[in-house]
Amino acid sequence: MKSTTITPAHPLADGRTAAAPLVQALRGERPGRTPVWFMRQAGRSLPEYRQVREGTGMLEACLRPALASEITLQPVRRHGVDGAVFFSDIVVPLKLAGVGVDIKAGVGPVMDQPYRTADDVARLTSSTLDDAALDPIREAVALTVAELGSTPLLGFGGAPFTLAAYLVEGRPSRDHLAARTLMHADPATWDALVTWTADLTGAFLRAQVEAGASTVQLFDSWAGSLSLADYTSRVAASSTHALSYVADAGVPAIHFGTGTGHLLPAMRTVLADAGVADHAVGVDYRTPLDEAAALLPGVPLQGNIDPALLAAPWPVLEAHVRDVVSRGLKAPGHVVNLGHGVPPETDPTVLTRVVELVHSL
Repeated sequence: MKSTTITPAHPLADGRTAAAPLVQALRGERPGRTPVWFMRQAGRSLPEYRQVREGTGMLEACLRPALASEITLQPVRRHGVDGAVFFSDIVVPLKLAGVGVDIKAGVGPVMDQPYRTADDVARLTSSTLDDAALDPIREAVALTVAELGSTPLLGFGGAPFTLAAYLVEGRPSRDHLAARTLMHADPATWDALVTWTADLTGAFLRAQVEAGASTVQLFDSWAGSLSLADYTSRVAASSTHALSYVADAGVPAIHFGTGTGHLLPAMRTVLADAGVADHAVGVDYRTPLDEAAALLPGVPLQGNIDPALLAAPWPVLEAHVRDVVSRGLKAPGHVVNLGHGVPPETDPTVLTRVVELVHSL
């Protein structure tokens, strides 16, 4: 599924985003202002998002280039964040590869069936992602980059374990018991599944970078359910494989997971083993950034405002943001973000105020 080497037409090569604070921080530098963006900044917390997406299903919106681009741009206009994150979903590559998947309100991604046996996985992995199927992604990214100018666009994809967990469970799960059972009960089938999902995510990431994304983030939403031993022996190699698709692109990469305080050094190793020269580790709200910096010497960090505090009184939130920025000084570079995503009920004016505060520090 890999395509040819990325050409010098990439935005970082022509200098449009190379000096952006976000890109500088991800390269371990300290720009003139601390950059900030928010996971899930494009979405349900914005009234303009709800208006423009009215009557359109989530996955349909992701695959309509003009609509996906508009949604991506909305929080940049409103909040003045230092990066736009591409509006899509981690299961989009599954859909493009022919998997029956839908995103159900209040539930999340739901598969047409759980894929739990060797036969299930063999049928699943016999399908491929045609490169032309990614054209709507490339078009949406190109439209967005043309509007962003010097503001970087972050591409993203779901880590192979998280996609595999959805496929095995059939829907979101609290403990991912079926997925963890499969990795031990039938390692060969498990390896085939995560290799396949790694190829899907790798192609998805590469399409975004080829179209102009200035950095990428690999989301491992469910890796926190794994022990360190299971992560290193059954999962890390597939994440390395996914990120290797953009290793020659010259763009920084971020690796983020929730509940992954015990996995942070291993997640950094994934980035290094993939050959991504400039990389950062995203830290969720459970691990203070100074503690993460001690675990990851010399590594830029991203995070980690607690999303729960977005609804707290401003003095409480302000003190927390100041503390996060202060602890982030222990890392060579720091991108302020949430320790997960923006809750849908968040008041957008609070996010704008947080951006202004971070930029003032």
